[in-house]
Amino acid sequence: MEFNSIDPIGHEEEPRRLFRNHRLRRGVYLLPSAFTVANLLCGYYAILATLDGRAGDFDNAACAIGFAIILDSLDGRVARAMGTNSEFGKQFDSLADIISFGIAPAFLAYAWGVRAAAEAAPDVLHLTQLGWLLGFFYLGCTAWRLARFNIQGMAEGNSRFFVGMPCPAAAGMIAATVHFFQIPISDARLSVLWLLLLVALGSLMSSTIRHYSFKDVEWARRRPSLFVVLLVLLVGAIFKFSGPTLMIIASVYTMHGVVLQAVKTVRRRVASRHA
Repeated sequence: MEFNSIDPIGHEEEPRRLFRNHRLRRGVYLLPSAFTVANLLCGYYAILATLDGRAGDFDNAACAIGFAIILDSLDGRVARAMGTNSEFGKQFDSLADIISFGIAPAFLAYAWGVRAAAEAAPDVLHLTQLGWLLGFFYLGCTAWRLARFNIQGMAEGNSRFFVGMPCPAAAGMIAATVHFFQIPISDARLSVLWLLLLVALGSLMSSTIRHYSFKDVEWARRRPSLFVVLLVLLVGAIFKFSGPTLMIIASVYTMHGVVLQAVKTVRRRVASRHA
């Protein structure tokens, strides 16, 4: 009898190896989903804090939306780095985003920027009804933006840009404003300006104006020492002076797409005149 072809150890190890690989693969898929769940939790908490209705609660809601933005950027990067992109993860992320960057900011915008002003001047411009309507407009634009991104993706021919303002940035603008000013708006005129900001953010999300995505930034690549120093200063400014720093960052990102579009339009008109 020949025993050379008999390898009982090998036959036992192969199913075990396959089982371990399957468990590891399943665990890798769970990691990006954990970031998405955390993002969803932040949005849920932001809604609950907004419903409590105190000035400190509004600030907590704004901070929760800020953390949701960080988590939303991490889940995609982790999935791409580990090669675990999936259609399920894409749809799950969009559903979490509609909570964290659609419903939560719309609730916060109304409660912080409209409710107190409407109570102080109940007959002025029907602020309550206007707040409901424009808050829903912002929410609808967020859903529109997410659905369009799921179908079309990034800008055609250039993956460095989003088509339309990304909804985390729009939510970040609302959260940064609340975090900077803290005290809810009680003046009807300021409340109207606040609602106009909601309209502007919703319009930017629904537009075709391109916004930089930062997806081409290679964080693992070597950088000059000056870059590291500037990054450290930025992080320190966020921790020490979070209100004005985040307000400046959010405002600059909100406006940069409009400025780039205006420059591009002017260049085209100048080029067509000289042609």
